[in-house]
Amino acid sequence: MHKVKPSPIFTVKGFLKIIRPNNLLMVAFAQWMTAIFLIGETRMGLPVWQDPKLYLLIISTVILTASGYMINDYYDVKIDYVNRPKKVVIGREMKRRMVMILHTIMNFVGIAIGVLVHPRIGAITFVAAFLLWLYSNSLKRLPFIGNLTVASLTGLSIWIVGIYYQTSELLVLTYAIFAFFINLIREIIKDIEDRQGDRKHGCKTLPIVIGFRNTKKVIFLIAICFVCAILVVTFKINDSLLFYYFGALGFFFLFFMYKIYIADRKAHFTRLSALSKVLMLTGVVSMVFL
Repeated sequence: MHKVKPSPIFTVKGFLKIIRPNNLLMVAFAQWMTAIFLIGETRMGLPVWQDPKLYLLIISTVILTASGYMINDYYDVKIDYVNRPKKVVIGREMKRRMVMILHTIMNFVGIAIGVLVHPRIGAITFVAAFLLWLYSNSLKRLPFIGNLTVASLTGLSIWIVGIYYQTSELLVLTYAIFAFFINLIREIIKDIEDRQGDRKHGCKTLPIVIGFRNTKKVIFLIAICFVCAILVVTFKINDSLLFYYFGALGFFFLFFMYKIYIADRKAHFTRLSALSKVLMLTGVVSMVFL
């Protein structure tokens, strides 16, 4: 009779898997691009890339985001064994208690760095850390509320740069809205993708409550709101380059929505989730042209 090998308390490989380095790089890149190309200089007239607090702000956001991924996997381990069994880390490459310890330490560090940047930023990071925990603990299992929470925090990760520098806020808000809506759509797509495991463990996500096809209709409604919001803010800014870029991006977005319309298998929604990341990256790169 073979003995079951106990899982290690901590492995670097497991830690890297659970914090999603690619997603963290995207967050850091989006904040850096926002500061460099949308803000440009501090209120003192210095280039923002010379401001050490910009990098502290990015580090704080990245640490709290990584902590959010950890606590999400902590609460979702049973669901993940159904939805993506090969990607489960907790119980295989890291002990549950170690994940919770690291989550707590990283939250304290992330918030403390936020306070160093500015007390106002510290308060925002505290609220963000609490919402990430609340999302993983309960909001994720509720229809739409969980999706809205994560999307709002994604938009906040862009807007917080404008809040700190208190300049170019309308332009930063445009990209925060962009990030919010794209991530909201992506979160709902992930719920469609994960509905088998969610249903088994009593989650009340949108696809489970209103059905697969009605959830698609909600996505199309969100897409219309997204286009209208971007148009309103873009017209207020009245920058011709922004018009051209978002116009070109519109064709990619239409293709994305068409793919959602014809999708009917889990593999389709997995690819759509990845495609939404490409759409997000394309939007961030557009900051170069402003």
